[in-house]
Parts: sequence; structure tokens; C-alpha cells
Amino acid sequence: MSIDTEPALITTPELGDILDELILREPIFHRPEWGTTRAEFERMTVEDFWEIGASGRRYSRTFILDELDRRYSKPQDEHLVASDFYCRQLAPDVYLLTYNLLQPGDRKTRRATIWQRTGEGWKIVFHQGTVVRAE
Repeated sequence: MSIDTEPALITTPELGDILDELILREPIFHRPEWGTTRAEFERMTVEDFWEIGASGRRYSRTFILDELDRRYSKPQDEHLVASDFYCRQLAPDVYLLTYNLLQPGDRKTRRATIWQRTGEGWKIVFHQGTVVRAE
């Protein structure tokens, strides 16, 4: 007997508009139309934002902002392909968005971002990337 380990990740129809809005913002920090400066990245993250990188390490907001300063100090030409988006409401105005990301060199990661809709717009609360297939 075979057991299916994969969950059925199908966004409910009532979250369709939220899903569409959040897809436009992912992958986070790789969408120049939403920001390329430290001030813009600060506005898109909550004060206590943190993430778990593909390495399994935890990173503070300050560390991420410093890394983004370095990344955007030179021109970016990334070829990223995001797919298999799923959205789930966790609380009023708080949503989990998951997806797969294919990066150059055949590196595939699974991503999860917790988003909060605020009076100032969408803000990132938490993010995690997990390597599924490495280069």
C-alpha cells in the first residue's frame, strides 16, 4: 500500500485575489518594482522580521537588510522561476504563501513567506527557504 506524503495545496477560491496580489511580490527581495533600497526593504518588512535560509541558519532583519544593500550595490540579472503557489489565511490579515523556486544551476528551493496586510500595505513577517535540489 502506498501512502501519499504530499499535501493537496489548492488555494480556496475566496483567497484568489490575495493569492494574485502576493504572487506579484514573490520571490521577496527579488522584485525591483517593489524596492531596491534599504528604505524600501524596511517598509516591506515588519520590525521583528526574520528568516530561515536554505542553510538552516536564522537571520535577523538587520542582517538581511545589510545583505540586500550589498546585493543591490551592483546590477542584478537573475533568472528565477517561481511556481506552485499556495495561499492560506492564518489569521485576520495574515497569510502564508508557499511556492517552489528554480534558480540558475538547477537549484530548487521550497519557499514560505508569512505576509500581513496593514494600513501601509503588505509587509513580510517571516520567510523560509529549503533546498530540495542543489546545484
